[in-house]
Amino acid sequence: MEINDHAYTSTTYDKCNPVDFPYKLSAEEVEEFVKLRVSNQYLFSGRKNTSMWAWRAILKHMGLQHKMTHSQASKKWENMKKRYKGLKNPSDGTKGLPGAWPYFHLLDDAMEGRLEGSAPILKAYPAYSDFPPFSKPRKRKLSVVKDPPAPDIEVSLNGDEDEEAVEDGSREMECALQELEHERDVMDGERRLMEREKMVMDRERQVVERERQVLQREKASLDREFAAVDRDRASLERERAMVDRERTVMEKERALVEKDRDAVRRDRLALERERELAGPGGLSEPKERTEEAAGDDDGEEKDSVVADRTEQFLNLFEKLIENF
Repeated sequence: MEINDHAYTSTTYDKCNPVDFPYKLSAEEVEEFVKLRVSNQYLFSGRKNTSMWAWRAILKHMGLQHKMTHSQASKKWENMKKRYKGLKNPSDGTKGLPGAWPYFHLLDDAMEGRLEGSAPILKAYPAYSDFPPFSKPRKRKLSVVKDPPAPDIEVSLNGDEDEEAVEDGSREMECALQELEHERDVMDGERRLMEREKMVMDRERQVVERERQVLQREKASLDREFAAVDRDRASLERERAMVDRERTVMEKERALVEKDRDAVRRDRLALERERELAGPGGLSEPKERTEEAAGDDDGEEKDSVVADRTEQFLNLFEKLIENF
């Protein structure tokens, strides 16, 4: 008799039951199976039905939700751990042979915590379309056929069916409550994560604010230095203008000195000519002229004294100009 307990789904459960046909994992699937179990240890919290939904999440991630049940996956894991412990610590005191089992080193890494984080982190949500409930087959009406003349006798088990319907309803309610509780836990975890991120962002904002204040202080310092440089530049420009004015005045004074030097040179030449005229040449002149000039000797002596003084003054003035 064919029993269609999962007629509301479109999966392979309509034709066969994974319990009756256990699926054998390949070596790659065993490795992924172990890594997912170790990396998602937080899903196996020990609370009611958490193990079932955790194994279903792992099987769905591996694409084996139509080939294995959560109980088969749990039993597979327990058998692997049992065999690993038997090889790791033999009970009879003999030395085990880890090389005889190809998954010994994989389980050793898993038990030592070296595989944590080696697989994606999953979330265990109830998914009824992918994992139909494996309830017990309902009892159906039985027809007992005796001799042809005897009528058919039907044995009704409506009481059991009602009880199982109540159990299914309570199971569905329990799954719904479990789903709500899991969603609440997930939301609490996300809220705590957001609070931690907010605290991190607040700390980063404080660091940025401190850096902004430091930059503002450095900017103000640079502005003050630029203002000082501008003041120094203006002072240099003023000093340069003063130097230019002094250079112009010196050029004018130098021109005046040159003019004075030329005047002194002309005066010297005139004095030399007068000295030559008043010198020995005057003795060879006729006696009559000397007698006429005898009355002017006193005036000439005075003129010669004045000329000597003028010459000395001119010499001193010329030296003064040369030193300048």
